[in-house]
Amino acid sequence: MQGSYVVVALCVALCGTMVNGERFVEPAAGAKPHIIMILVDDWGWANVGYHRQTPTKEVQTPNFDALCKQGIELDQHYAYQFCSPSRSSLMSGRLPIHVNILNAPPTLYNPKDPVSGFAAIPRNMTGMAAKLKSAGYATHHVGKWDAGMATPDHTPIGRGFDSTFGYFHHDNDYYTEQIGQCNVPGKQRNHSVPITDLWMTEGPGVGFNGTVYEEEMFKKHVMNVLGNHSVDTPLFLYYAPHIVHTPLQVPQSYQDRYAFIDDMDRRIYHAMVAYLDDVIGNITAALHERDMWNDTLIVVSSDNGGPEYAGGGANNFPLRGGKLTNWQGGVRVNAFASGGMIPAAMRGQKYEGLVALADWYATFCSLAGVDKFDERAKDANLPPVDGLDMWPMLSGQNMTSPRTEVPLSPGLISGGYKILVSRMMQAGWTGPQYPNKTKPAGGIAARMDCSKQNCLFNIKEDPEERNNIADSQPDVLKHMQGRLATWEATFFNPDRGIAWPGACETALDKYGGYWGPFLP
Repeated sequence: MQGSYVVVALCVALCGTMVNGERFVEPAAGAKPHIIMILVDDWGWANVGYHRQTPTKEVQTPNFDALCKQGIELDQHYAYQFCSPSRSSLMSGRLPIHVNILNAPPTLYNPKDPVSGFAAIPRNMTGMAAKLKSAGYATHHVGKWDAGMATPDHTPIGRGFDSTFGYFHHDNDYYTEQIGQCNVPGKQRNHSVPITDLWMTEGPGVGFNGTVYEEEMFKKHVMNVLGNHSVDTPLFLYYAPHIVHTPLQVPQSYQDRYAFIDDMDRRIYHAMVAYLDDVIGNITAALHERDMWNDTLIVVSSDNGGPEYAGGGANNFPLRGGKLTNWQGGVRVNAFASGGMIPAAMRGQKYEGLVALADWYATFCSLAGVDKFDERAKDANLPPVDGLDMWPMLSGQNMTSPRTEVPLSPGLISGGYKILVSRMMQAGWTGPQYPNKTKPAGGIAARMDCSKQNCLFNIKEDPEERNNIADSQPDVLKHMQGRLATWEATFFNPDRGIAWPGACETALDKYGGYWGPFLP
């Protein structure tokens, strides 16, 4: 009989227990940590201090730099080349080619497909927050969403958050929170009215829009979440600041700090980064004040490279290209893991292994003690979770990344190589200061055609992608083409539909001029 008890105990430890369709196992770190995920918007590689070998007064990010130094710099961390696919990937645990590769507005709808006929994440994929909530976490979202809006299932609450305060679109105005317009029928002719994008948990954020700089609102909400949280309950906070996405807007006091920068886009962009750095300082201070620091894992990442095109203001020096491209400047992003949960022996290290945004889904599930498997998605014949558990690496148990490839759509990173197979824009490099007098509006004019003769780079030895080795390494090129074909055979690309008229009708008639879910 004693032997049977051992077998049962071993099965519980290894097999877990099932509750409401979720399989629970022993949390990877023992106790369940607080988890804070911060996804910065459009943050350029050179727009943070720890990436500046030569310090410059233009880039002042002491709080980001200190947080990175106290943790692990993730030097080969990859996102999609623009916003919504990256956010869909993070929240669903799928690589973008298995969830969403479109930067479509959240108003899309295809009535012929009740599962995937919407913008961003298909309806039947289980969100990261839902997984953590099932494991006993309090879950809160603040800031940008950009991962769906059509039905209540697509909102942060529908994906498992207890509360949300943010907006659904790619961006909005930092002071009015307005984005887009809807036509209002008139007796003689129609006229358009601006629509506000600000949502608080179950309805429009009435009374908050137009009151203060948007990131200030988000900061206050984040601080309220941290200040009111019961520290005995594990916390999952997803903070997705609007900064540094356009429109380039920031309080004048921050602009004044950078008055010495002659280019206005670059001046405001750096000022916005400085504003966010101060917010980061407030967050870390609150964690220490509430005695939560030692039990917290913080992951910080950008959602894509910085926009170097006209009006973007960012700089990815010395990487090639930027946002909207698959050059390293568009997909290799600022990222690090920090907090007291990082073992002392791992702090201050730079990790060179591959990591993708989708991997945090599996990592957080592992730390929460819940299986990453998505039963609901399986029942709807949707792609499974791609994310891989990075906790063994973060904790120093295994320094070899479980991830060996990152599909780029189109293109692929495999090991130390990268293949590009399309016509590439922004095929050049910037200098340490950019935009500058030579390029006051920004924008890299150079192009490179990799569609007929694919381009191959050894990004380990040539991180700036200066040498196309396709001709000199035909065997490697052939292998990479084969691996890319294997990935492309799994491509998920449903018909998302059209901008649905009901989105405007609902915004006007139901929500009083605010965007929100427009289908049941």
